[in-house]
Amino acid sequence: MIKVFLVEDEFVVREGIKNNINWSAHGYDFCGEASDGEIAYSMIQKLKPDIVITDIKMPFMDGLSLSRLIKAEFPWIEIILLTGYEDFQYAREAIRIGVSCYLSKPISGDNLLKEIDALAVKIEEKKQEREATRRYEEEMKERLELDKQEFFRSLLRGGKGFSELIDGAKKLSIDISGLYYNIILLKVWSTRHDISEYSNSVVEIEEQIRAVSEKFGAVYFDLNVEGIALLVRGQTDEELQDVITNCIDEIKKIMEQYHHIRYFGGVGQVVNRVTEIPVSFNWASRAFAHIYLTSDNGFLVGSEEALHPLKEDLILSEIDPKHIDRKHIKEFLRRGESSEAEVFLQEFFNGMGPNAIKSTMLRQYIAMDFYFCVCDFVENELEITKDAMDEEMAVPTPEILADEKRTNEYLVNIIIKAVGIRDTMNCGRYHELVKETIAYIEEHYSEDDLSLNSLAAHVNFSPNHLSAVFKQETGKPFIKYLTDYRMSQARELLDKTSKKSNEIGLLVGYKDPHYFSYLFKKTQGVTITQYRGGM
Repeated sequence: MIKVFLVEDEFVVREGIKNNINWSAHGYDFCGEASDGEIAYSMIQKLKPDIVITDIKMPFMDGLSLSRLIKAEFPWIEIILLTGYEDFQYAREAIRIGVSCYLSKPISGDNLLKEIDALAVKIEEKKQEREATRRYEEEMKERLELDKQEFFRSLLRGGKGFSELIDGAKKLSIDISGLYYNIILLKVWSTRHDISEYSNSVVEIEEQIRAVSEKFGAVYFDLNVEGIALLVRGQTDEELQDVITNCIDEIKKIMEQYHHIRYFGGVGQVVNRVTEIPVSFNWASRAFAHIYLTSDNGFLVGSEEALHPLKEDLILSEIDPKHIDRKHIKEFLRRGESSEAEVFLQEFFNGMGPNAIKSTMLRQYIAMDFYFCVCDFVENELEITKDAMDEEMAVPTPEILADEKRTNEYLVNIIIKAVGIRDTMNCGRYHELVKETIAYIEEHYSEDDLSLNSLAAHVNFSPNHLSAVFKQETGKPFIKYLTDYRMSQARELLDKTSKKSNEIGLLVGYKDPHYFSYLFKKTQGVTITQYRGGM
């Protein structure tokens, strides 16, 4: 309901305007009144009416001064000026300020209502325009995030030339200019939720980290379930180190406000070429793998010195038993990704010293412990029978354990198989989740405010994880799936009804007919008129 506010210093006139119109019967909310501009302004700030009716001549603050303040802070508020003076100077100033109507007193309730009705139409059109703009920006933001993720992964994979990377970055409005580069990988999760479930705190933190990255000129990449990546740049090595230190300090301050949040980050090595960023990423990944080897929050720098002290000779009595603690293996099996298995295993062994895997006795012990730990996880946590498991994971043979390379390959293989079994089982859960999500889309697609965030809240999943799972199950990002579904409904209505295009747009979730027409042509390759004409 459109809200109307009245400012008039003459009590009789104010009461007449207020009482001579049945506001609610005409679809308006008479939300407040004031006797002068000074009192009115603070009330308007709080009530945020859609229309302000104000006299020009008033004590303390006149109507023109009030109008200037309103238009400066709330440009969308429509203003009707009332005056008992036929002064062109007033009218000219009112036009300059952006006042909608300039009416002479006395004015009847019917005539005032006609002006308000005309403004109401204008207000609704502007609201729809603002809403369409907001939705368009949200959709473009989601599409841009998907394109940025793909660009970042191609940047990390390597293989592309400098010119190709620069062109790709420009198309996405990403600034990767700099003389020195480094990568920070970070994951944040709530101890109150399953890692995939929706947590408002995590969403808040990620937005704050995004702001920190912008503050220090780092490029923020959302990696969905894998976490966050920051591409940090600097003109000198010293400047880059300062930026990294400041970023980490700010992120730690954010985390201190959330006692139920865990976080861990890995920092790569500095490189001075865009094409060498994969090297930085490799070091960051090695450091980040320690997320499964520690229960502490914090950041770890990816370097030989930081990841593990150099030990030329293996002394069994000096090996830290924490590094062969099964809980680290179980932690990875529960939360790790197949793509991380090799790096995790490398850091698991490196924690004992670079020569740990060279010891036949230690290698055999760790390999067998790994095997039994993986079997225990699959059998007890995934509830897979031992008979079925034996088909997937065979006991390591003496020949395998006698060779360092074959032992490493064997362990990576059984980790990947266990994670694959876990993911396959989760797919059943995710399949039901996506089915529920699709059912929700089919029921609510006509609601223009349907979004990934509202869907995530409905199914109690994090938006990022839902986006990743949805794409994995359907082969389409959420926004493309929703758009395609709406367009299929639009085509059906165009085929089977004689409804106008703006009516059909409303029925499939688009308030703005122009945006609907634009999107239809973009996705279907023809205009609505051409489609109806059979072209």
